[in-house]
Order: sequence, then C-alpha cells, then structure tokens
Amino acid sequence: MNWFLENAFLIPLIPAISFVVILLFGRSVIGVERVQKVGITAVGIVWILSMIAAVSWITRVEDSTSSKYDDAAHALIEVSEGLSAAGADAEPLDGALSGANGTLHLAAGDDGHADDGHGYATTEPVISKVDGWWSSGLESFAIGTLVDGQTVLLLIVVTSISLLVHIYSSEYVKGDRRFVHYYAFLSLFTASMLFFVMAQNLVQMIVGWELVGVCSFVLIGHWWEERPNTDAAVKAFLTNRVGDIGLLVGVAILFGTFGTFSIHEINTKIGDASQEAAAAGMANPYHFALLMASIALMAAVCSKSGQFPLHTWLPDAMAGPTPVSALIHAATMVVAGVFMIGRLYPVFFEGFSIGTSSINLMAFIGGFTALVGAGLAFAQWDIKKVLAYSTVSQLGYMVMALGVGAWTAAMFHLFTHAFFKACLFLGAGSVSHAAHHTFDMREMGGLRKHMPHTYKTFVISTLALAGVFPFAGFWSKDEILLGAYAGQEGAGSFLFLGKYPLMLIFGCVVALLTAAYMTRVIWYTFWGEYRGHGHPHESPKVMTVPLWILAVMAVVAGAFNLPTPVLELFGLEGLAHLVQTYAEPTHYLNAIGLSHPDPSLWLALVGLALALAGIAITFMYFWRNTGPHGLTERNRYAKAGYTFLEQKYYLDHLYTDIVVGSIKAPIARAANWVNDNVIDKVVNTAGEGARDSGRWVYRWIDQGTIDNTVNALGSGADAGGQGLRVMQTGKVQNYGSLLFGTAAVVAIVFVIVL
Repeated sequence: MNWFLENAFLIPLIPAISFVVILLFGRSVIGVERVQKVGITAVGIVWILSMIAAVSWITRVEDSTSSKYDDAAHALIEVSEGLSAAGADAEPLDGALSGANGTLHLAAGDDGHADDGHGYATTEPVISKVDGWWSSGLESFAIGTLVDGQTVLLLIVVTSISLLVHIYSSEYVKGDRRFVHYYAFLSLFTASMLFFVMAQNLVQMIVGWELVGVCSFVLIGHWWEERPNTDAAVKAFLTNRVGDIGLLVGVAILFGTFGTFSIHEINTKIGDASQEAAAAGMANPYHFALLMASIALMAAVCSKSGQFPLHTWLPDAMAGPTPVSALIHAATMVVAGVFMIGRLYPVFFEGFSIGTSSINLMAFIGGFTALVGAGLAFAQWDIKKVLAYSTVSQLGYMVMALGVGAWTAAMFHLFTHAFFKACLFLGAGSVSHAAHHTFDMREMGGLRKHMPHTYKTFVISTLALAGVFPFAGFWSKDEILLGAYAGQEGAGSFLFLGKYPLMLIFGCVVALLTAAYMTRVIWYTFWGEYRGHGHPHESPKVMTVPLWILAVMAVVAGAFNLPTPVLELFGLEGLAHLVQTYAEPTHYLNAIGLSHPDPSLWLALVGLALALAGIAITFMYFWRNTGPHGLTERNRYAKAGYTFLEQKYYLDHLYTDIVVGSIKAPIARAANWVNDNVIDKVVNTAGEGARDSGRWVYRWIDQGTIDNTVNALGSGADAGGQGLRVMQTGKVQNYGSLLFGTAAVVAIVFVIVL
C-alpha cells in the first residue's frame, strides 16, 4: 500500500496533463461539446487515487501503532519480570498501556508527554524526493512529496469538491463563450492545489501557493468583458501579492535559521529544541526567529485566507462563475493559509507561545475576523456575498482554533466546512440558474415551492454552518469553542471563560450571528412570494445530484471526529477521533507538547443554544413581524451602524481612496510633471532641431549646392549643344573638313604618345 504514498506525485500530475490536453486540443480535436469529459475523467481518477492514498495512510498508521504497541508490551513484560524477580511491586509502572481505538496510549511514556485521553500513533510521514531539482551557489534543492494524515485529509477535500464542481459546471457553464478555457483552468487549479498540499519543501509550497493565485485571477476574471469582473480579478491578485511579501520573508527567515527548506526537517528541529529546552527549564533557543517568521507568514495567511485586514478581495471575487466560487473561494484555495499554519504548526506554536499564553496575534486575528465577517454578512443583498463573508468568518474560526492550540479542531472544521459551504454556493448558483440569473435576494422569494431539492439541500447545509446538532458543523465548531475554553496545559485560566477568554467570547458571538444571518438568507430566498422575473424552476439533475451529495456530507462529515463519550453509548468507541488519530501529525505536535482537552457537554449545549437562539430570533423577526422593524430609519445611531456595515467598515475606501490614492495621486502628478517638463521638452527640442537642420540642408545643400550644380551642368550642356548646332549646315564638304581635321588631330596624338 505504501506504493501509492511513495508515488503520490501522480495525483497532481494527472489534472496538470488534463489542463494541457484541454487547452491545446479542446477545440480542434476533442470538441467544445465534449471537453468537460476530459476534466471530469481526470479528476475522477485523481479522486480514486486520493481515496487509495487515504486507505494506505490509515493502514500505515495502524501498522505503526501495532508495532509500537507490541514493542511497549514486550518492554512492560520485561520490566515486570525484572521487578518480580527482585521482589518488587510491578504495579506503579510509568508506561501504562490501553487498547482504546486500537492505538497506543502513553502516560509519561516513550515520548515524554502525558496521555490526554485520546488515541494516537506517532507515524512518520512518507517523503519521496529527487535531489538536485535546481541549485544556487553551493545550495542544491530537492523536489518531492510529503504525505501524512494532513495531506491525505486535504486530498480528499480538494478532489471531492473539484469532482462535483466539474460535474455541476457541465450544465451551469454550458454554452459559455470560453467553455474550453474554463475547464482547462479548473484542471490547472486542481493540480496546483494538490501540488501545494503535497509540497515536500517551502520552495515547492511557494510555487503551489502562487499557481493557485494565478488560477484564481484567471477564473475570477473569466467574463473579463465586464469591468467589475476585471477589477475584482486585479484586486484579488494585488491584495494577495501584498501578503506574499510576508510569505517570502518568512520562508527566508526559516531558511536562514535552519539552513534547509525541508518542511519535515524544520518541524523536527523545532520539536527537538523544544523538548531539550523543556527538560532544561529554558525557552526555545529559536523563539525570536520563529516569532519573526510567524509574524511574516501571518501576512500571507491574511491575504490568501481572507483574514482581517486583507479580506476585502474575497467578497469581490464572487464576480467569477458560481462553481468557481464554490471550488476556489469557499472550499479549497482560501484554506491554503490555514493549511500552511497546520503544516508549519511548530513554527507558530513556539513563535506565538501558544502553549503558555492567553492571547496571541494569530488567535486575535482569527477571532476578530470571524466577528467582522459575520457582521458584514447582515448588510448584503447579494446571496453570494453573504456566503463570501460567511467564508471569511469561518476561516477566522479556523485560524482562531489554531491560535488557541486546537490543531485538530481547525483541520476538522476545514474538512466539514468545505462540504456544506460548497453546497451553499452551488445552491446559490442553482437559484440564480432558475431565477433569471440574479443573485439579489430582493428579486427572489417563495422558491421553496418551485425548487424543492435546492431548498432542502440549502437548509441542511445552513443548519450545518450554524452548528445545529447533529449536523457536521456542530461537532467541529464545538471543538473550536472547547479549544478556546480549555487551551493548553501551560496556560492560565480566566474565571469561567477559560484559558482564552476573548477568543471564547468571539466564538460564542459568531455562533449566534452565523445562525441569524443564514436564517435571513433562507427567508428572503425561499419564503414569502416570488418577487423576481420569469418563471422559476428546479435545476436539472446534473446540478441537483451534486447538491444532495454535498448535503449528505454536511450531515455525516461530523462522524469523522466524534468524541469517545458519544460513541461509547453505541459501543463504537473504536471509531472516535478519527481525524485526530489519522490526520494529526503527532511526530511534530507531540514534540512541542500539544495537548487535547476532554469533551465538555455544557459547552456543547451553550454552542447549540446560541445557534438555535439565532435561528429563532431571526425567524420570529420576519415571520411574526416582531422586533425593532425600521429601526435604522427612526434611530440615527442604528442608521450609522448599518451604514458602517453597508460600507464594509470603510476598508475599501481606506485602501482605494486613502492608501492607494495618497500614493497614486502624488506619483501621477510627478509623472505628469516629468512628462510635461522632461519627456515633452526633450521630444520638442529634438523635433525643433530636426526641423531647423532640415531647413538648413534644404537651403544650402539641396538648393544651394546640388540644385545649382545640376543647373550649371544643364546650362553647359545646353550651350555646347547650341555650339554644335551651328555646325549642322547640311553641306558635305563641311562634314568632310571636320572629319579630316579630327583624323589629323588623332594621328598627331598617336604620334606624340607613341
């Protein structure tokens, strides 16, 4: 089974080949009407390979666990026999074994860390590489793949969502003027994202990072004839370039500190240093360098994953086709920053002192972004922009989770969010497809009667997003709140608010707001009377079947990391914490001392109560017409607050008019001055000099010399002709005299010369 892990490069290679084939032969050989089959087939093959890779990794973890369990058991028996032979009591052994989940539990065991009550196995990643990819000076760089549980988790997410989007697009984008171009770049994006998540080193990660950015730029501006689309594409491209400076600086710091681009080596060195420092009671010797690298890399996370204050590009990116929004801007590309944090988590954990602090830059940015995005979703009438700000908010949730030390919760929420958010975006596309191609909720209403499949799947995914039991979002969001409350073992606690009190407050408020704004969307879109144009109808099966598949995942995806107490009720405790057991890179996280809190029933009930309260309050506001209707018209403070939200906190005004304007205007004025006083002057002077030179040449050379010479020669020829004309008398004797005279002259010349 390891063959699939060692040859994982085939997974991004297949859609990359699909991109080339579609782009070069889509129109001429394959045919526009069949080009989608190439993309769907390629991604379908990749999905199968990803599933095989997942099974291979699970098998590897199980084998590794069994081996370690046997080794530890033998060691325990030997120690027990030795103690018995010495007459000692063999009970108080440090290394205790238990068989939950079929994995090895260590209580102050061979890795030196206390058991946290959950099963895990320290399984090394599968690294395949080719040295000498390129060189610079004395440094030679490799290219290869790094496959572990985190990689496999993202492979499943990317290929599953991409396959469904490819199928859905065959109807949604049917007849588009750039149909071939669209499918080509869908394949390239899939290849780029897969290349990114399997990157063996930081240089490869940068390449994949930039490739997904290029694909995003192309697909956002797919309909580039319309100015808003091109503006959105340029805005996304430039905003991401701002954050990419941080990525390059952070990578440079890590290379300068550790002398390698290898992700595995960097994480391992940090873990070893952390263990040595903890044993000596000292701080990690790399702390300052890791802090600087973490701050720089957070800039990249803010741009790519839509974190405050660089989140402004993501809602505008909804200008692209809706399936693109589902694939790139909801489920996969925008989580690249979250994935990078998870991949380099020892860097951030040690750099931001996550294990011992009650607040840090990452946690605050994530929590504040979650709150900012949820607030902005209330002031939108475009259904896709509501979902876009919801994505900003949920990405903030993931970053906050990583900031409080809840690695598994963040990756679990990334997994569940991909399915229900992709379903919501594709549901919005289905509504638009059937409702005269509009995304304005004011032109919708009553669509639950006309579009039952779209309505049901949209409601299911909304409940998952809101965190309602038993849908997938409930389980992953609960783990994030639990992480904020329980924190890490070394962090202090603040009364009943836990170890990260501000983050817990942010998380609870956002849980309420998320349920509220999504209920608002359902009311305006599916309830009431239809307010739009034409006759709405249900979308074809090629669009509704992917919706149902995603809706089913929005229900069952939470089962992939259920807590042990829940499954014990059904005798299935062996299936608990699957994401934690198989996806968590314990070979890094154990070394830095990451701990896992035990489940909390009361906190789960608080999160559920907040979600239900948000739904109930919003529904009563619309259905029963209760609450302060028209408050923004009666109260100036309410109006000012709504305007503040409507203007997106004036961040676009800040960036466009103040920041860019203050730079662009002086530069434009300076450029205009240079144009008028330098460039124009040089051009005018050169023109005037050429003109004067031409006049002098015309007057003195052309007219004074050449024309006079030609005229003189003409006059001489004329005079000579006139002289010869006198001799033309017509008398033979005169011609004879001339002939005799000429012959005499020639004879004399010959005599003299010879």
